[in-house]
Amino acid sequence: MLASPSLLLTVLQRSFLSPMTINPTLRPVRPSQFSETLKKYSGALVPVIVCVGIALVLWQMLCLSPESKMPGPIKVIEQTWRLILDPFYDNGGTDKGLGLQILISLERVAIGYSLAAVVGIALGVLLGVSKFMRNGLDPIVQVLRTVPPLAWLPISLGVFQDNNPAAIFVIFVTAIWPIVINTAVGVQQIPQDYNNVAKVLKLSGKEYFLSILVPSTVPYVFGGLKIGIGLAWLAIVAAEMLKAEGGIGFKIWDAYNAGNEDSMSQIIICVLLVGLVGLVLDRLVGWLGSLITSDN
Repeated sequence: MLASPSLLLTVLQRSFLSPMTINPTLRPVRPSQFSETLKKYSGALVPVIVCVGIALVLWQMLCLSPESKMPGPIKVIEQTWRLILDPFYDNGGTDKGLGLQILISLERVAIGYSLAAVVGIALGVLLGVSKFMRNGLDPIVQVLRTVPPLAWLPISLGVFQDNNPAAIFVIFVTAIWPIVINTAVGVQQIPQDYNNVAKVLKLSGKEYFLSILVPSTVPYVFGGLKIGIGLAWLAIVAAEMLKAEGGIGFKIWDAYNAGNEDSMSQIIICVLLVGLVGLVLDRLVGWLGSLITSDN
C-alpha cells in the first residue's frame, strides 16, 4: 500500500524544517584557566629552552678538543657538583658556598643601591624643578657619570680604609647617575596643563607632590632604577674581584688564583650565577615599576 502524497509531504517537512536538537556533549568546551596559562607560558619558554639548548650543544662541541683550555658544560657540572648541591656550606673565613657568597654581595648591593635611590631621586627632582640647579649641576653630573666604576675604588679605599664601605661607595656612585637623570627628565616632562590646574586649585606643595609630581614621574624613576640595579650588580662583582673579603666577585678571583684543575669550572659556574642573579634583580625592579605604574 503506497503512502499518499500529503503524508509524504508532512514527513519531509518535519524532517527538514523542524528545529535541530543539539547534543550538549557536542558543544565546544571552553579552555580551562590552567590550559590557557600553560599555553601562555609555554609560548614564552619554548624559544628560551630551544636557544639555550643550541648554545649548550655548540659550547660542548667547541670544547671537545683535548687541547681546549675551556671545559664544556658537562665537565663544568661534573667538577662543580658539590658546590651546586651544597651552596650554603661555611668552613669559616672566606671559605663559603656560592649561596652565602651571593648573599654577601647582595647585602652590599642593597645598602649602596638604596642610598643611590634615595639620593638620586631627591637630586633628580631638584634638577627637574629648578632651572638654576639644572644648569649648574648638569656639567658635573655628565662628567662624573662617565667615570668607570673601578676608577672609584682606589679613592674609596683611601677615604674609608676598609673594604666593605669602599665597595658600598662604589655601588652608590655607579648606580646613582641614571636615577638622577631619569628622574630629572620625568619632572621636566610633566605637562604644563597639570601645573596650570595645580595653580588654579591652589594645591599645596605636599598635594602637588603626591597628586601630580609622583604619578607623572614614576615611569621615568623606575626606568632609572632598572638601569641602576644592573650597574650596581656589575660594580660590586668587579670591586669584589679586586679588593674584598667574601662575595661572588671574590669567589671568582679566588678560584682563578687557586689554579686547581677545577678552577675554570668554578669560575664559569660563578659567572653564570652572577648573570642569573642580575636577571632576577632586573625583572624584580621592572615588575615593581609596572605594578606601581598600573596603580597610579
